[in-house]
Amino acid sequence: MENKKYYFIAIGGVGMSGLAKYLLENGCEVSGSDIVDSKYIDKLRKLGATVYIGQKKENVPSDAVVVASTAIRENNPEMVRARELGLKVYHRSDILAEISRWGKFFLGYSGTHGKTTTSGLSSYVMEKAGLKPSFVVGGIIPELGINAHSQDGKYFAAELDESDGTIVKYAPNVCVINNLEADHLDFYKDGLKSILETFEKFISNIPESSIVLVNKDCKATMSLHSHKTLTFGMEDADYTARNVRFMSDCTVFDVYYKDEFLTDLTIILRGKHNVYNALSVLASLHQAGVDVNLVKPHFATFSGMGRRFQKVAEFDGVTVYDDYAHHPTEIKATLSSAEGMTDKRVIAVFQPHRYTRLKNLWKEFLDAFQGVDKVVVTDVYAASEDEIEGINSKKFAKELAEHIDILCEYIGGSIADVAQKLYPELRENDVVIGLGAGTITNLSKELLNQNNEVASIGR
Repeated sequence: MENKKYYFIAIGGVGMSGLAKYLLENGCEVSGSDIVDSKYIDKLRKLGATVYIGQKKENVPSDAVVVASTAIRENNPEMVRARELGLKVYHRSDILAEISRWGKFFLGYSGTHGKTTTSGLSSYVMEKAGLKPSFVVGGIIPELGINAHSQDGKYFAAELDESDGTIVKYAPNVCVINNLEADHLDFYKDGLKSILETFEKFISNIPESSIVLVNKDCKATMSLHSHKTLTFGMEDADYTARNVRFMSDCTVFDVYYKDEFLTDLTIILRGKHNVYNALSVLASLHQAGVDVNLVKPHFATFSGMGRRFQKVAEFDGVTVYDDYAHHPTEIKATLSSAEGMTDKRVIAVFQPHRYTRLKNLWKEFLDAFQGVDKVVVTDVYAASEDEIEGINSKKFAKELAEHIDILCEYIGGSIADVAQKLYPELRENDVVIGLGAGTITNLSKELLNQNNEVASIGR
């Protein structure tokens, strides 16, 4: 892939824009298109990219490598044009794999949950420690305000996505596998069995000298067979978190390597899952030869990735959080982050993401909503899928109400409609947590709109 000219179909997403930014910073000519403008596109234009709004065949240059994600269909006009011109069409994973071979020490972060947080945390602490890392991650890193950057330090960190099987293309020097569970069942037809086969293939492809860090407390990751693996976990692992103390404003624990004290760590991320996340990042950096004392202080200033239990609004004593959780395990982890809020009324607003996921994990979703005072279920965010008969949010909310001793309500319509219905019942000390990977992220904005309207006419 010697080409220096790239055209991205749907350049505005968090993953694609990160790759485009990285190529621009390496002197490549980048253009692309998307359906709507976004803050990511603004940043790319400032770096010299040409971005068209609207996808038309005449946008595609006759001499570029075309980059597309799994979501782009063959009948997309720009894809049709690229085929007509005989251009090479690469998946975004091919571009990331290519970048990862540009001579740096490659740290990869993977697994069903936690890969955005771990890749972001790793990049953040190295950046703050002055190591000038290069990185491409699947979310905006707080304080840095970016999702990708090319610099002249030794290390390259990236989030490795397994959702479409493309993880087998990468060959990291150190790789973290946070956990593995059944997900992306539209792609992995045999569920966890298919996922494990893909990860076995991935591990067998990487160099003998590479290290794979797996979660000792996850049965599935421990079933992977390789002499390249080291473990991390809460007990009897190569890297162990001991003396874990959950405080009101931070979590503190000691890290032991091969039963010897390595360092103590303080993080401000909430929940047990984030102990695993921080532990795996520290272990990966330690294996990569980074001085632990150099990065250690910066773990305590990392406030989490965008859309990961992110506080997005406050009004009249009501606090609104936004979280990307769209799998039952992620929802449980997110809601565990709210456990310390004993004096609050916690309302979870859940937007199911994809009909296939709701159908395949229906029972698991029914068990995911503990520790809150109320659950609101919105309509399914289809993500380009067709409806499945008998699988809908109204039915799910009804079953959930029968399954748990918590108030459950279905509110249909747009997120603006949901906010309009929810707003009048909100009181001081309420905490609202939006859950999902779709338009639910707009909930805070719509609640603020409701609040502004009421303020202007008097409540």
